[in-house]
Amino acid sequence: MLRTLVHLRLTALTVCLPLLALSADVCFTDVASQAGIDFKLDNSPTPEKRLIETMPGGLVIFDYDGDGRPDIFFTNGAAVPSLEKNSPQFANRLFRNEGAMKFRDVTADAGVVGSGYSMGAAAADFDNDGRPDLFVTGVRRNILYRNVGNGRFEDITSKSGIRSDEWTVAAAWLDFDNDGLLDLFLANYGQWDASTERFCGDKAKNIRVYCHPKFYAPRPNQLYRNRGDGTFEDVSLKSGIASHKGRAMGVGIADYDRDGRVDIFVTNDNLPNFLLHNEGSGKFREVGIDTGVALPEAGKPVASMGTDFRDFDNDGWPDIVVVALPGETFPLFRNTGKGSFADLTYRSRLAVLSNSYGGWGAILADVDNDGWKDLFTSNSHVNDLVEQLEGAPYKQVNTLFLNTKNGEFRLADCANLKAARRAHRGTASADFDGDGKLDLVVTSLGEPTELWRNEMPGARHWLVVKLHGIKSNRDGLGAIVGIGKQVNEYNGNTGYASWSLNGVHFGLGDVSKVAELEITWPGGTKQVMRDVAVDQVITVQEQ
Repeated sequence: MLRTLVHLRLTALTVCLPLLALSADVCFTDVASQAGIDFKLDNSPTPEKRLIETMPGGLVIFDYDGDGRPDIFFTNGAAVPSLEKNSPQFANRLFRNEGAMKFRDVTADAGVVGSGYSMGAAAADFDNDGRPDLFVTGVRRNILYRNVGNGRFEDITSKSGIRSDEWTVAAAWLDFDNDGLLDLFLANYGQWDASTERFCGDKAKNIRVYCHPKFYAPRPNQLYRNRGDGTFEDVSLKSGIASHKGRAMGVGIADYDRDGRVDIFVTNDNLPNFLLHNEGSGKFREVGIDTGVALPEAGKPVASMGTDFRDFDNDGWPDIVVVALPGETFPLFRNTGKGSFADLTYRSRLAVLSNSYGGWGAILADVDNDGWKDLFTSNSHVNDLVEQLEGAPYKQVNTLFLNTKNGEFRLADCANLKAARRAHRGTASADFDGDGKLDLVVTSLGEPTELWRNEMPGARHWLVVKLHGIKSNRDGLGAIVGIGKQVNEYNGNTGYASWSLNGVHFGLGDVSKVAELEITWPGGTKQVMRDVAVDQVITVQEQ
């Protein structure tokens, strides 16, 4: 008999209610101010228009203190060109979830103010001690924090073996060799130096803008193997990862060909994307062109930024969505299940729906609990002076594309989202108030953070599955969880340079009991649970 640890949230529904008809699209209310989240992303813009100023804003949602409620960590910028956090306005911030949609700033007590010009972050229990640790990326300053308990973190970067010699935008925890220890992938952007930033724009009109990515030489990404003693081995070269140079902005983790080994998708800014196939024995092979995800169907690179790597059409195979600048659309690659992908950007209607938006973060998640993953994107143009040059809007609204269940999306009619025009960046999702509906967090350059509470009408059912690995890594990252035709890879990558470590969320519509829940743990072991009650959070321990 399966040993299952089950925890019910006090605010969750514990009885099956009749499904109420939805009278309108799911919508959201920004409750950041009432919730006590007063974080403002400071990118330290300068007249010299240094490119790093456009790219910060990642965040992490994770339960750092083990009380069952998801907390939020925000990365922040620094003074430019010194790259020093020489003022409290540049502090990275950690907000503890106190319940009832209220948060408290615990940054100082936790010891995570940080240093340097931070970009993104990722959280996971790399030492398998039951407490999630935190990794922060930045411009030549990465930080590894070990969670020591009692709400505090210890900076162990110097002894971990992880270097800070690149401009790292995003990171991902993954167990690429299935040894039960989480390894670390770093997505690096181009070569940058504050002293050599060139003038770009219109000199005659004295309009200086951020330069095109082509002026920043591509750099290799990095892969660190967890030794299990608190240190990491740089295996970038011998794994083949360092053989490929790009301008990485996003990373997604999934076993796209179901061979039992996790693969890595990397978005590259105005260069072909990478799909790094895990060959086993510590080796990766770049197969982006071969599989059809390196470029959109038109064959031209786009400003690929955020990405998500999940099954949107409920066929059991993880698909890939990418967001880019206005006019480039948001490419959608459908996994054929035969080792390749098909470009569904136009057929899915994402091409026409997204063409006027500039996307930074992308989240594939079932926000209306109907059993199909929707797409939420955080949007803005990259050029803050674009209105003087092209007439296109710089600050944009976020967008929610609802899954119509037939391979297409439609744009949700949410007045609140339409009213929030900002330079949006990082985004991640979690159920912050325990009502079974996914809420959203979005950062914006120079403006307050948005905390979007899900106001979906009606009572659709749901289930959240958290994992406790024994032979696998403690978090169960890399596991494949399925309910009927719904399948989700448990990985934390989400949005842009962001991460969400909160289990696997399933919307169930009017399904009042889960007949069968199947988990394929990293390494291939399968585990099945039957007749699982809905509207609850369960934790499943690996057998």
